[in-house]
Amino acid sequence: MLNRSGEVEIQVEGLQQNLEAFQRALVEQAPPLAKPNPPVCTTVPYEGLSGFIIKHSEAGQVGNVHIPPDYFVCDDCLAEMQEPSERRYRYPFINCTQCGPRYTLIDRLPYDRPNTVMSGFDLCHACRAEYENPLDRRYHAQPLACAECGPRLTFRQSAAGRNKSAPAGVSGEMDGRMPETVLARPYSGLHPVLNSPAFQDITGNQAALDACLDALRKGLIVAVKGVGGYHLLCDATDNAVVSRLRQAKHRPDKPLAVLLPRRGADGLDYVRAVTEPEPDELELLNSPLRPIVLMRKRSDATLLAESIAPGLNEVGLMLAYSPLHHLLIDAFAAPLVATSANISGEPVLTDGVEVESRLVQVADAFLHHDRPIRRPADDSVFRCIAGKLRPLRLGRGLAPVEIALPFEFQQPLLAVGADLKNTVALGFGNRIVVSPHIGDLGTVRSGEVFERVIADLQSLYQINPAAIVCDAHPDYRSSRWARSRQIPIIRVFHHHAHASALAGEYRFMAQEMLIFTWDGVGFGEDHTLWGGEALLGYPGTWRRVSSMRPFRLLGGDKASREPWRCGLALCLEMGITWKSCPKDTELLIHAWERQLHCPVSSSVGRLFDAAAALAGVRMDASFEGQAAMRLEALSEPIDEYIELPLLGDSSGLWRGDWGPLLPMLMDDTLSIAERGSLFHASLARLIVAQAVKVRELEGLNKVGLTGGVFQNRLLTEKATRLLAQQGFEVFLPTQIPANDAGISYGQIIEAAAQINNDMIN
Repeated sequence: MLNRSGEVEIQVEGLQQNLEAFQRALVEQAPPLAKPNPPVCTTVPYEGLSGFIIKHSEAGQVGNVHIPPDYFVCDDCLAEMQEPSERRYRYPFINCTQCGPRYTLIDRLPYDRPNTVMSGFDLCHACRAEYENPLDRRYHAQPLACAECGPRLTFRQSAAGRNKSAPAGVSGEMDGRMPETVLARPYSGLHPVLNSPAFQDITGNQAALDACLDALRKGLIVAVKGVGGYHLLCDATDNAVVSRLRQAKHRPDKPLAVLLPRRGADGLDYVRAVTEPEPDELELLNSPLRPIVLMRKRSDATLLAESIAPGLNEVGLMLAYSPLHHLLIDAFAAPLVATSANISGEPVLTDGVEVESRLVQVADAFLHHDRPIRRPADDSVFRCIAGKLRPLRLGRGLAPVEIALPFEFQQPLLAVGADLKNTVALGFGNRIVVSPHIGDLGTVRSGEVFERVIADLQSLYQINPAAIVCDAHPDYRSSRWARSRQIPIIRVFHHHAHASALAGEYRFMAQEMLIFTWDGVGFGEDHTLWGGEALLGYPGTWRRVSSMRPFRLLGGDKASREPWRCGLALCLEMGITWKSCPKDTELLIHAWERQLHCPVSSSVGRLFDAAAALAGVRMDASFEGQAAMRLEALSEPIDEYIELPLLGDSSGLWRGDWGPLLPMLMDDTLSIAERGSLFHASLARLIVAQAVKVRELEGLNKVGLTGGVFQNRLLTEKATRLLAQQGFEVFLPTQIPANDAGISYGQIIEAAAQINNDMIN
């Protein structure tokens, strides 16, 4: 057998019937994580083979490369880790061929141990025997290690953290496999400023784990290094501790993910105690992917701190996926906050130096390990919308995402995505590879990780792009980066990319669809800020056929952070006085009258912000989409609605008029829930009215819903039901997020169509 960078070459000899049985078994009896294609068989000369061997991969081979994502710890390893008689008892880096890290530790392909970060850990005699035994489940498991030869933990607590609680020392049972040491010395390799008596090191797996658990039990915040980056962990049941984390991280409102211990026959009793889960949600939560799943809170649940997801009716839950997380949550035996250790909007931190120097004012202590993380992989996030679990963020366990296409690229393409929720993508052969979530490209570190992920994907997949695809917005950071390269650029409009991402996912490469692309803002063909569009056509041919009544965004980008500006803008557009406006508006009204720093937009995302402000839900936002999320949480599905006019303009667009919503939104005789419910129902009816109008003119029957607004479950489910009742076939994203994380994928689909539309006809 020989690994050829994504393909396995097997030479086998025997009787014909045995060879046929072997061929079937390769697919039918494949291990759980394997996804083999039907084997391609070729007759070769008989050599008289006498045994099973794996040949060394040939250096410099170029093959059909596939990069595996990082996997959870399998049941076999988990059971072994919990058995005192096993030599890997309580070892936090246990793995086998069916589990463990992949994407985050690969340096280059083929995927052999010398080509990973594990090359720095020489196998001990016992591990070497397992690695070389074809009958062992660890045969050629590249991250293989044990307490004698593998990665180790180090716990570091600052002087400030020690002042908050007594030093943990060493407690609990020792694993008996490695000397455990409590050291008042710096952890080697960390920042010189931090290598001081202000920090105390506890090195050794069990001692470090015990110290970490002791800190968590005493209400401290600990930054813990995992598979794809660091988490900030703290007691999720203690409102004071969670509030302190929020204050330290300058994250006053954004929901925090919660790591739950396993309890009950199926391990999910804690999940049922805090949420009202659907069967599909439980299945995904417990799947090998182990993502964060947004689930509806129980109205009577009191277990979690109220500040976990303030003002929302959902909470993001996850189960342990790595052996280290299992050891921590099982011993803590209560929910833990497990939020990304990063500066807001940036990629998750992966390096001990950076996490200590940048989060020293946030974390009281740090649990490090010495297995390097080559590239960040944040946790994947899913939400159930219209009966299916849909990704909101691509990350650990899922990405890089590979999607096969019904056509071949004429030339390799690199797409650099949007500036918010950035991902990048490669298009080559007959597939597209989408990177894990990178973040918002507004900081130096985000830019560095953006460039590193691009370089890594090109190197790992051995692809040199012939062109870069970027957003048409001239001031996007990703677009400026693309212009700085020395290869051709293909510019794609933001909402064309949204539409093409959905069409590409369903392989509607040459079938006309009407796709609603509702989001925050994106640069449009008329150089205004779109966000409430419906596009007709297919990749490479999109034309806008409907939109929303435009208005001016007061202060430009500030409007996304200050929803009251959006509310005021709508009132000015309608000539209505907003008596409850919380701000002094004289200067803004002056700017609006003179059209100063007030770009024109048709954004439904900003319309949601305006509705939340006018209804008194939220005037300011501490994170993107907060006002709209609060409005959705307060609203219910109803049949009543306000009919919104649909007017044709001089350019032939059918524009929905939000004007009749304003008096209702400011009507204090209605509850906020009533106003929010009417708002959602009215927009859902408007979608149907626009779709029916376009069908009358064009005759099509396929409708798609994509863009960040359609992460709103209430709106999307109502619109989907109403469209189906009118005989439309409705399509929503299932593999790629509807938000800007899907832009890179859509950019490549759209660019390929623009290069040569004939290749997909």
